[in-house]
Amino acid sequence: MPSPLFADRSAPQPPERGVVDALITQTRRLRGDMDAVRRDAPLDLGDDAQVRWQRALCDLAVSQLDELGAHLGQLKDGLPPLPLPSAELPEQRAGGGQPALLSRVGSAEWNLLTDEVSWSDELYEIFGRTRADGPLPLDELPSMLLPDDQCLLTAMVTDCLVDGKPIDGEFRILRHGDGAVRTLHMMGEPVLDDEGCTASMWAVLRDVSTLRRTQRAVRDNQDSLQHARRLAQAERTAAVQLQEAVLPAWCGAAPPLPVTDTLDLAAHYLPSASGELVGGDWYDAMELPDGKRMLTVGGLTGHGVTATSSVAMLLGALRGLALAGVRPGALMGHLNQLLDSSSAHPSPGSAVCCQYDPATRLLTWAQAGHPAPLLFRDGRGTALTPPRGVLLGAASTAAYEQAQTTLRAGDLLLLHTDGLSRRSATDDECRGRLLSLAPRFADAHSARECVRLVLEEFSGREREEDACVLAARIGG
Repeated sequence: MPSPLFADRSAPQPPERGVVDALITQTRRLRGDMDAVRRDAPLDLGDDAQVRWQRALCDLAVSQLDELGAHLGQLKDGLPPLPLPSAELPEQRAGGGQPALLSRVGSAEWNLLTDEVSWSDELYEIFGRTRADGPLPLDELPSMLLPDDQCLLTAMVTDCLVDGKPIDGEFRILRHGDGAVRTLHMMGEPVLDDEGCTASMWAVLRDVSTLRRTQRAVRDNQDSLQHARRLAQAERTAAVQLQEAVLPAWCGAAPPLPVTDTLDLAAHYLPSASGELVGGDWYDAMELPDGKRMLTVGGLTGHGVTATSSVAMLLGALRGLALAGVRPGALMGHLNQLLDSSSAHPSPGSAVCCQYDPATRLLTWAQAGHPAPLLFRDGRGTALTPPRGVLLGAASTAAYEQAQTTLRAGDLLLLHTDGLSRRSATDDECRGRLLSLAPRFADAHSARECVRLVLEEFSGREREEDACVLAARIGG
């Protein structure tokens, strides 16, 4: 029966912080217990191979606990967990037995006086040899290593036998039989005779192939994650700079357009609650050569540089068409054709475009799959009836109709994109919340104050997309 550590199960979920803290506490307690065991172990190892074996296992257990503590610390800091691929699971014993730590740790002793070599059963498994093959003499051991690692092992063994230095290093072997490359961690010491000369060398070898592959995978995954984050940050910076260059200079905390006796304007761009996504929403207002005013808000689907560059193209075309005297309905048609014929193939979007004539107070507007402007008058609010119009880029031959409304002095016209509320909210819910602000709009002294009331209403963390709002108060 396979060990429950490696039993098939559904993909694990990241543990909660309290669980990780508890595991760290348990690991530290075990680390302290292992230190106590090592302190109680005999200091004079002598010729007792069993004592040396136990001391080596204690050292290995301490090393593993240190590694576990470091990994749990990384997990507590928020690094993404990396599942262990099934192909990387430790090998099972022949016959389908349980995988265990001891199946990957073996011991050896090389007697320099008698040339006798003693290997544990586990070491035969690690090297892929049988009892019939016999253990490898010390001078033949490098023959199983990869060429690049042979000099390393030779140097460690020489330092141990000549200078009495303990062995603590890793090397790679070509496993006998299947030719698999395995990484072994070797710890050993010289055994001295009564005269202080080296009589033998003992060692404990641990197969750390799976551990090292997992560590490399973690490092590679972390490097990839950091690279992706750097790219995302660079793209976000470029998108923000492009957006700031395209939107009017009076956005955000900058002063609104000067108040005139005909129109008081204010607008604001609201980033998503996380602030990470820079979307394709825009607003704009400008005075036309014939004295009319153009007001517009809209948005393209998508985020980042692609969305903001498409907005720059679309908003530039919109401004040029408006300055040329193109009416809102025809203007929407031109924008739709621009999106349809663009080689960049930007995502579909929605927009509303209004032309206001201060002389007659006539508002002419068209929309492309966008929420209708809201009209607030005498403490009450209502949504204007939208003319026919589909999303920009949805159909190359789409026709866009116009609607007209006569405004009065003191009226407030509110234009917005559909990202004000949470993603799951319907257009009716968002519109209802805006219309409920009608009494407060009536008491407001400026368009900018009306925008501030909207920001207060939708300032919670529920907003997952960016949004724009533009307020226009009609003068006397």
